[in-house]
Amino acid sequence: MIHQTNKKTVFVAMSGGVDSSVVAGLMKDQGHEVVGVTMCFNISHPNSSRPSCCGVEGIQDAQRAAQILGIPHYVFNFAKEINEKIIDNFTSEYLNGRTPNPCVQCNQHLKFGSLYRKVMALGADVIATGHYARAEQNPQTQRFELKKGKDQHKDQSYFLYSMSQETLPRVWMPLGGLTKLEVRQLARRYQLNTAEKPESQDICFVPSTGYKKFIEERVGEEAVQPGAFLDESGQVIGQHKGIIHYTIGQRDGLGLALGYPAYVYRIDRDTQTVHVGRMEKLYSRGLIAAQMNYLSIDSPVNNLKVKARIRYNSQEVDAVLTSLSEGMARIDFGEPMKSVTPGQSVVLYRDDVVLAGGIIEQKIG
Repeated sequence: MIHQTNKKTVFVAMSGGVDSSVVAGLMKDQGHEVVGVTMCFNISHPNSSRPSCCGVEGIQDAQRAAQILGIPHYVFNFAKEINEKIIDNFTSEYLNGRTPNPCVQCNQHLKFGSLYRKVMALGADVIATGHYARAEQNPQTQRFELKKGKDQHKDQSYFLYSMSQETLPRVWMPLGGLTKLEVRQLARRYQLNTAEKPESQDICFVPSTGYKKFIEERVGEEAVQPGAFLDESGQVIGQHKGIIHYTIGQRDGLGLALGYPAYVYRIDRDTQTVHVGRMEKLYSRGLIAAQMNYLSIDSPVNNLKVKARIRYNSQEVDAVLTSLSEGMARIDFGEPMKSVTPGQSVVLYRDDVVLAGGIIEQKIG
């Protein structure tokens, strides 16, 4: 937990959940000038059983928490930004046969992009968030490093690799040294309205009808162009209902009877084909990544030994990083990895430090 001796003006990004509400309480306890801010995206799904993204419920919960804590609270409209930076990308990635991670994009473009610039312009010294991660300065290199959160079940460092040396010193993440249980206990101590509020594990702007229906409604018939299922030999073995319905590693819902368990191992946007095969086809020796961000190291280092994570909930594996041109990198695994998925992020670690990360473009081998 951060303990500062100098009073700061701290803007807290409050989503209406328990984590960010507790952060506001902690900042006030430490004697800072605290202001709560909530992003509003004007997204509503009237036929959905799931609350809309930063909708009325979330805003009201954040406002009530701020009232309980006795701090001012403001709502900022970022509807234009979420559509242009997050939802358009989310849609186009699926239409291109890829599987995006909108949480990574949201942190990059909204929380530590638009919102960060907004609060700094309003006089913030720092912005505090409810992420389970840590930002600390390395006394030897003087660089700020992004580190994993103490609670390994809640660690969110994977989603934050796109941060920069400009933003890290002015972002506080007080929950990085706490467990979720400790956060709930603090919420009860502060008598917050969010103390028992359940967590949302879903993509916030997608309604309960699912992302496929969401994309279909957004772009129309383009999203549901049928095409061919191909087996490992390239033979047509059936027709699929549109590539947005499939992702790498998928087994269920294929509607194929091949006499063996079949998995999606490749999706080809140009030919609108979905390739299926045995589980062995899912494994690869490495990957090529784009849009690499080198966060806790000065610059790309060839043949750098790292730990690689190819999905938020995947195990880390030994790997070797080789920098390529124009923000590209090659990552070779120490052992074959299953279901390397274009559009997802690969994040590289050394112990608990996030070294770098990028967007997976293709698998190797």
